[in-house]
Amino acid sequence: MSELHISEGGFLLIDKPLEWTSFDVVKKLRNISRIKKIGHAGTLDPLATGLLIVCYGRYTKKIESIQTQAKEYTGTFKIGETTESYDLEKEVNATFETKHITSEMLIEATHSFVGSIEQIPPKHSAVKIKGKRAYEYARSGKEVKMKSRIVDISEFSITTDSFPTVPFLVKCSKGTYIRSLARDFGEKLESGAHLTSLRRTKIGDYDVENAIAMSDIKSQEDFFNFAQQFKG
Repeated sequence: MSELHISEGGFLLIDKPLEWTSFDVVKKLRNISRIKKIGHAGTLDPLATGLLIVCYGRYTKKIESIQTQAKEYTGTFKIGETTESYDLEKEVNATFETKHITSEMLIEATHSFVGSIEQIPPKHSAVKIKGKRAYEYARSGKEVKMKSRIVDISEFSITTDSFPTVPFLVKCSKGTYIRSLARDFGEKLESGAHLTSLRRTKIGDYDVENAIAMSDIKSQEDFFNFAQQFKG
């Protein structure tokens, strides 16, 4: 592969596997492609799957603009239980009553989260506080104050016929934490909730349906063949 082709750059749509960090994906692709200048456009938690856009060469300059594009997620909330991390990273730390919750309440609760809302990121997150990641403080047992932020949710819909595990679809802006949405959704129901599965399905016009499994990229030739499909 020519140095010119590498420096021109390109990007791949990756379907991130469960329990891989976003950096795990970049590290693996860096080793396979032998390209040093490579990065991803938007972190996915290890317990999330789905669309991760990986850029290399000059296309790394596009990372910031890709990150600002709207995201779409699907997944499930478990109503009536909470965890410290708001997802399955930590064990259930409290249980709540759910008998009072009706299908109408569930639907009405989703409406209150559509539009510009104030949201507090999880303590177990990659948000930087004084040069360190929030999860580093959380894992060492240090209490830190998480600052709220304004995020935009353009769509939030759920399926009510599988309660207390509730499937959802969310379309939102950069910086939205679906784990925090789960927590806030549970509180809105005068109960509790946490995230039990998450899949990123879209970033802007890019769809996970067109993404590649990491298991399909075994060589440098595979890397560049797949990258060619998404250059433009």
